[in-house]
Amino acid sequence: MQWTSRQTAMAEQGYIASDDLAMAVHLALALGRPLLLEGAAGVGKTEIARVLAAICETQLIRLQCYEGLDAAQAIYEWNYQRQLLTIRAAAEDGETGCSVEQRIFSEEFLLERPLLKAIRQPEPPVLLIDEIDRADEEFEAYLLEVLSEFQISIPELGTLTATSRPMVILTANGTRDLSDALRRRCLYAHVEYPDRETELAILKARCPEVEAALAGQIIGFVQSLRKEDLEKKPGIAEMLDFSAAVMGLGIADLTLDPALLQASLATLLKTETDRGNISTEIAQRLAGQAA
Repeated sequence: MQWTSRQTAMAEQGYIASDDLAMAVHLALALGRPLLLEGAAGVGKTEIARVLAAICETQLIRLQCYEGLDAAQAIYEWNYQRQLLTIRAAAEDGETGCSVEQRIFSEEFLLERPLLKAIRQPEPPVLLIDEIDRADEEFEAYLLEVLSEFQISIPELGTLTATSRPMVILTANGTRDLSDALRRRCLYAHVEYPDRETELAILKARCPEVEAALAGQIIGFVQSLRKEDLEKKPGIAEMLDFSAAVMGLGIADLTLDPALLQASLATLLKTETDRGNISTEIAQRLAGQAA
């Protein structure tokens, strides 16, 4: 598949990718390399993994990263409760020693977490490692081993090699700097907020029923709002929610009903400070500029 065909396939799933992003996705899949996507929250990084899973008709496996994430949550752990019950049952039957230990540390008692699950699928899944910059550097170092060899060592079972190599998408919001070692193992793309033409195309793809004039107002309003001093700028998902709210409220022109427009900002502004900073007067000014 050519990169332009990949771009078209993504568009058919409602994701309008820039040429640079479509090429990065194509190369990552063609070369079998992880793809690191950086950019502000809300620009559509996570959505790329969902779209790829839909295009490839495969499973999406997601690992949500956070501070303190360790191997037990990300890779595997043992079903301790079942192990304990088995030990007690074996003891009641007079069974002890190596046979019990071998039984409780077998595949039957292994709980697969996202990383182990991803490398053991019969068909290559899409593995989304979301917000990798929220995880600790220690976990990032362990992840490097998994991404370089696509195998996981379990002391009780040995080394488990990938049944199939997953398509790996990593996202980062800039919470902390990522290591050079991780960046070397990945292809890279920076995802920006879309320009006016691209965001209009996204809106038309997701909400084809919206009138052209109103669509232009919505995109103009949201893009102007992002230029204000906000704690959390509205992303593409918020723009789509705003569009649905505007149509649901029967708003045909953003400038006609200040009260309804202000109420609809619940879809765009997600902190008390931002709601307080965007007064009715400011919203009307932005709507007027978008008209």
